[in-house]
Amino acid sequence: MSTEATLLPASTSASPTARQVWTRTRGVILAVVLLLVAAVTIAVINSGAERGGLDPRSADPHGSRAVATLLADRGVSTRVVTTLAQATAAADADTTLLIAVPDLLTDPQQRRLHTATANSGGRTVLIAPDSPSVGTLAPGVTADLAISLDSKLSPDCDLPAARRAGNADTGGFRYDTTAPGADACYPSDGLPTLVRLPAADGNGDTVVLGAPDILYNDRLDEHGNASLALQLLGSRPHLVWYLPSLSDDSLTDSGQRDFLDLLPSGWLWGTLQLFFAAALAALWRARRLGPLVPERLPVAIRASETVEGRARLYRKTNARDRAAAALRSTTRTRLAPLVGVPATQAHAPESLLPALSAQLQNPSDGQALHTLLFGPPPSDDAALISLADQLDALEREVRRP
Repeated sequence: MSTEATLLPASTSASPTARQVWTRTRGVILAVVLLLVAAVTIAVINSGAERGGLDPRSADPHGSRAVATLLADRGVSTRVVTTLAQATAAADADTTLLIAVPDLLTDPQQRRLHTATANSGGRTVLIAPDSPSVGTLAPGVTADLAISLDSKLSPDCDLPAARRAGNADTGGFRYDTTAPGADACYPSDGLPTLVRLPAADGNGDTVVLGAPDILYNDRLDEHGNASLALQLLGSRPHLVWYLPSLSDDSLTDSGQRDFLDLLPSGWLWGTLQLFFAAALAALWRARRLGPLVPERLPVAIRASETVEGRARLYRKTNARDRAAAALRSTTRTRLAPLVGVPATQAHAPESLLPALSAQLQNPSDGQALHTLLFGPPPSDDAALISLADQLDALEREVRRP
């Protein structure tokens, strides 16, 4: 019992020192600092980054102001629209309608847009549409699951604009078409990355382009990109550049829309991949799938060190009830065989207390023994130390020959 009495040394302070507080919190503080530094760094980097991908008003590397300027020099006006109503109203024989991100359009929007452009007599240019967008906006064309691994491709077709431009950075989505009279250009592994579909009636057509690279400011001067871009977008005197926006009122036209309709298709696949990654991480972390296997400690730990460490934990959490319960349980377990009580009855007052009273030379009343061995937890640290001393004295008296 002498070592048990050290559970709560009176000289130990319950208040952590500044060094202890720093040791416990330095990991969290370091993580917060790193997070703030990363956020500031990203903000600084993005402050000079792209402001508008495929935007003809943007001079950023992935903007398209350069091609709009070259078209203006050739008498082609460029107008930016952001709503479906503006785009459908602009479709006519003197206009090229460029749809920058077709996959952002909902199914009802795509159907309305195709209805407006199918027989308008103008040209519709779709930039890198994926399934099922391309099937709605350009019936008869399907997107292949595998994209082109090569960026620069050769025309290999009879389309005059492609033959004059020569090699260009059209590598991206690959397409297959069954439409009669279609031009299939810039093939990659047998499938074209540029398809031109003539309209059923009139002189209109639809151009499906597998990648936007030829329109980027930083790629326009490479290979035949500029020539191909100017020919595809400059066949009519007016160019309407449609940048789909999530603020478009036509998004609410369909009563069947939900939150998932606002997300690009790639986000759904990305979420599914994250789910599988999390499952694999959980399986990796759960390597120990069987029962616990006891192992011998690599070093011997003194009992006094174990007692003192456990006492500090009790003191840190003010767990006087647990400390008192541990002291009383250990004392009852050691006293039971000394007074002839089976170990299974060591914690039963009706078995232990009568045998213990008979063993003592100066027995006290049963209520005092019951309070000492089975009583309530002490109210403060001093009462806990007093309890430990009384239990130690009781055990020494029982052991006395």
